[in-house]
Amino acid sequence: MQQTEGVARPAGRPRSEKAEKAIIEAALDMLGEGISVSELSIEAIASRAGVGKTTIYRRWTNKEDLVVDAVATIKPPILPLRGTSVRDDLIAYLRVIEEESRHVRTRCIMNIAMGQTDRHPRLAERLKETIVEPRRATVRAVLERGIAAGELRADLDVEMAMAILAGTMMWRTKWIGDHEELPGNLAERIVDEALRGFRAG
Repeated sequence: MQQTEGVARPAGRPRSEKAEKAIIEAALDMLGEGISVSELSIEAIASRAGVGKTTIYRRWTNKEDLVVDAVATIKPPILPLRGTSVRDDLIAYLRVIEEESRHVRTRCIMNIAMGQTDRHPRLAERLKETIVEPRRATVRAVLERGIAAGELRADLDVEMAMAILAGTMMWRTKWIGDHEELPGNLAERIVDEALRGFRAG
């Protein structure tokens, strides 16, 4: 039997980056329009993206996994923070949260994706694993380095400190006025106030 020369072609059709991008954008657009995860359907996403349902199912087994991958494109991991001090790193971290909060579409998508975790436990688990925990790990590493270096109290409750920092920024940007009323040095002010209680000595 004559053998075909060259590299063997992988089984199945090649993945189309263009189709994947269209599917991701369709899902994000629908979430951004206020369509809940429960109301979202593979059929509707396929129609919006201009692809067949089988094109989606070749890549994602269910809509929850598709939503997670879509959300991950607008909430990428925060790069490791390597500033000259804990203060610099924490300010850089909060500035990322503040900048993301300025985008109405992103806020709407996150509110919908994170707001139905009780009805979609798999979605909640994957969002935590893919988006939430990597960011928490980055900030946790900053605080633990600060403790090890003697910048922060040895008995600092790291988990509570993380909640204080992120929670305060989210509360100020989401619930208090519009962004035009927020101070330009909001991240610095939050970190400086928090460090009054976090610092050693």
